[in-house]
Amino acid sequence: MVQGRACEQLGSPFMARLMPLIGQRLTRENAVGARCLDWEGEPGPSGNSVPLRLAGALHGLILDGSAPPLAGVYPPNASTDDALWAEVDRTMRVHETRILDWLGRAPQTNEVRRAAAIVAGIWWSLGEVGDRPLVLSELGASAGLNLSLDRFSVAIDGMAHGPEDAIVQLVPEWRGAIRPKPRPLNIVDRRGVDLAPLDAADPDDALRLLAYLWPDQPERLTLTRAAIAVASTLPDADDAAPWLARRLAKPRQGVLHVIYSTIAAQYFPESTRAAIADHLGKAGLSATPGTLILHLALEADARSPGAGLTATLWAGSVPKQMHLGRADFHGRWIEWSPKAADILFYPLIG
Repeated sequence: MVQGRACEQLGSPFMARLMPLIGQRLTRENAVGARCLDWEGEPGPSGNSVPLRLAGALHGLILDGSAPPLAGVYPPNASTDDALWAEVDRTMRVHETRILDWLGRAPQTNEVRRAAAIVAGIWWSLGEVGDRPLVLSELGASAGLNLSLDRFSVAIDGMAHGPEDAIVQLVPEWRGAIRPKPRPLNIVDRRGVDLAPLDAADPDDALRLLAYLWPDQPERLTLTRAAIAVASTLPDADDAAPWLARRLAKPRQGVLHVIYSTIAAQYFPESTRAAIADHLGKAGLSATPGTLILHLALEADARSPGAGLTATLWAGSVPKQMHLGRADFHGRWIEWSPKAADILFYPLIG
């Protein structure tokens, strides 16, 4: 029920139907149902997200053409709850082996629309320090799709900014009285890290990226397919903290080093979050106008709606820290309202 309400708030009426059906009608009469219901640990959205694992497995069968009858009761087709569940139940039996395999891996998405908030944060920082080349380091990068953010266009009130031929076109709803000033993005180095990165060039990994998007949100599928087409950087497989320490070990002259994450920090162990904050703080102490460091975080916090967008900019030992605004968890809207932070923060969650 909790997951269904979250899906509804994020604009998916179909998932708002499917999640409660899974909770109410799943039984131990087949191996998939038994695996889900006997899950060790927290199965809900604050834990292992078992319903989303099952939903992703089912959607994957539709996307690769393995389950035409199931596709017949999925969007854009209409169906009753009874007809939908009957086909879900049949599919769990027919495709038992594959679904059980998918249940063993956590859901993994790479929400492309979140990149608009990061682009806005970079625009803000370049307004502070002047245009200069960029180095990108993304934490929790999944398949690294948002490492290509300079190949995306971002629209502000109907006007697109970015490459004229961009096939990834982000059109967030802008809220608030002011807008960020667009700046050119000149990226000279880009790397990302994830404990279990996906390779967007691998058909199986690409299918997983698409399967965890929601079936009644075709615009997300379209954007993700476009981002896969322009992706060029496979993230490194590692823990984010030691990886970042290596990225920060050698100061980079004449560039702005942008370290960023989008709805990822909540999945890092506390020890990793603490180590990341420590690495950023220490590197910031030695920053100069020639070796600039920017930390951007679009992460869940104690406020709503959406997630907080925070920035810490080091051009010397004393950082400039800002709350830049808020954004929808799926990047549908950005509320741009930059103001100085009232407390010092180095962590990923502002």
